[in-house]
Amino acid sequence: MELLSTVLHAVVEDPATTGKPAATWAEARAAAAACGEIEDEELSLVLEEEDADMLRDILGQWRAGKRNALEHDKAVLKRAIKAFRKRLKVTLLDDESSLGGGAFSSGRSSSIVAITPPERYPRATWDELVRLGRLKGGRDGMYELAPGG
Repeated sequence: MELLSTVLHAVVEDPATTGKPAATWAEARAAAAACGEIEDEELSLVLEEEDADMLRDILGQWRAGKRNALEHDKAVLKRAIKAFRKRLKVTLLDDESSLGGGAFSSGRSSSIVAITPPERYPRATWDELVRLGRLKGGRDGMYELAPGG
């Protein structure tokens, strides 16, 4: 459920006070292997040669939208937004069906607009969906669907 781009970014980010990066090249290669076949030959070469500058360039191109994201990351984001929509739907139905709507009324509409996303996906996944414009929010761990998202 982890985005491969998150692991790759952790390899090249500036080391904190500990003096070492948050992830190692071996961890990045293991994460890439767990994702299956990587179609991007340049990325495979960068991981093999442990070229941090080239990896930063590839990550920048992904962020800018100049380079297609990895199929693994696209699939994770698609599953995450589907899980988010399902949880939002269930939450809304639960709120609308509670007592107090009146037996002879047409019910009541829910005032819920934001929810806590499913926990099986890391926060980086939800932040990436916000960056892509599919979700809004992120304050206090609550997200809402963006218009057209």
